[in-house]
Amino acid sequence: MWSSLIEVYRDPHLVAKIQQFFGVDIKYDEHDSVSDFENESSSLQNTCDSSNGCSSSGDSLLIQRHKDSESESQITSSSNKKPYVITNNFWYYLFLFGTELGDEIFYCTFIPFWFWNIDGAVGRRIVLVWATIMTIGQELKDIIRWPRPSCPPVVRLQNKWSLEYGMPSTHAMCAVSIPFSVLFFTMNRYIYSFPAGCATAFLWCTLICVSRLYLGMHTVLDVIAGLLLAMLMMIPLVPLVDVMDIHFLTNEWILLALVIISIATIIYYPSSNKWTPTRGDTTLVVSVAAGIYVGAWLNFKTGVLLKPELPPPYEILWPSYPMLGKTVLRTTLGLCCVIATKAICKCLSYATLCAILQVNSKELMQSENSLENKNKTLVDLIYKYITCFMIGFNTVYLLPNVFTLIGIERPTFYTEL
Repeated sequence: MWSSLIEVYRDPHLVAKIQQFFGVDIKYDEHDSVSDFENESSSLQNTCDSSNGCSSSGDSLLIQRHKDSESESQITSSSNKKPYVITNNFWYYLFLFGTELGDEIFYCTFIPFWFWNIDGAVGRRIVLVWATIMTIGQELKDIIRWPRPSCPPVVRLQNKWSLEYGMPSTHAMCAVSIPFSVLFFTMNRYIYSFPAGCATAFLWCTLICVSRLYLGMHTVLDVIAGLLLAMLMMIPLVPLVDVMDIHFLTNEWILLALVIISIATIIYYPSSNKWTPTRGDTTLVVSVAAGIYVGAWLNFKTGVLLKPELPPPYEILWPSYPMLGKTVLRTTLGLCCVIATKAICKCLSYATLCAILQVNSKELMQSENSLENKNKTLVDLIYKYITCFMIGFNTVYLLPNVFTLIGIERPTFYTEL
């Protein structure tokens, strides 16, 4: 029974039907679906035979995975045309927006915005839940190694994450961890309509999940697995994070353990049979969380992070025009500093590490990623960790102090333990 259900929900034809339902007219022809696969399989088989390193069963599995992940790029390059037509632009742009809610651009804007303009105590907890769930999801991808849905019958409307494996969907895990963390950590802290909050979190989650199917990036089983895994993980994580937050701020040894764990997560990341960007994405996630907590700990140690005078729950303070102007100014100035931090840290860390390794930084930066290119992997991981750590640190410590100096601070920022 379970095996038959898995096959049903893993079937790429089901994804293709969902795409067609939302207005994607799939136009594969017979040449695309047969001859390109045969040529690609033959080429890969010859490679395995010449290397004398593949067993017959390993050949078959590797060929199937290669066909699943590369077939669309082969078809597109050979025919120089897209094998689909968008017949409903509303769904297309809505789901493009939805999938960005689980992307790096969203993290780099939503997380700082929340700290600078809403609530730092809730923000720290959200980041820790998100980092834990995303890290486990990314590692599982490179352990399970299930390919994304095959093309055809599916079409890829976006190839940004095509190099990653598909199971589980980390977009689906993000769709659970962020909106429902916001809900759980604010429902006893602020006075608002809980049903309205549930509805918002549910719509947020649904939009991201359906967008992954619409874009052809995941099977239905990938999405379901991501949702269930994130839900199960949040049951112990939410109360645990709520308790551990104060310990990270008040005990430097526990905080040091958090930083060490974040580094160990990258060093001992599960090995894969091919290069994928998941290890780099995991580095981004854990380093941001570490940087945020180091910055918050420094605020506490310098005496500027205090307990609030009144216990929760609090009334939501809707901004006046002057407050709204300061919010826009904080956000604009802060995001510019985030961009500058990324550029400066990348330049300095790349130059320093390349000098230590005695390699050309420009050549290394332009070289292709692969398992064999050890220097590029090492430099990329270290630069991403340093950069994202500093972004998290500046978001919580440096920039709020700058906002205070120029008189655009959020008054409650330092009363959020």
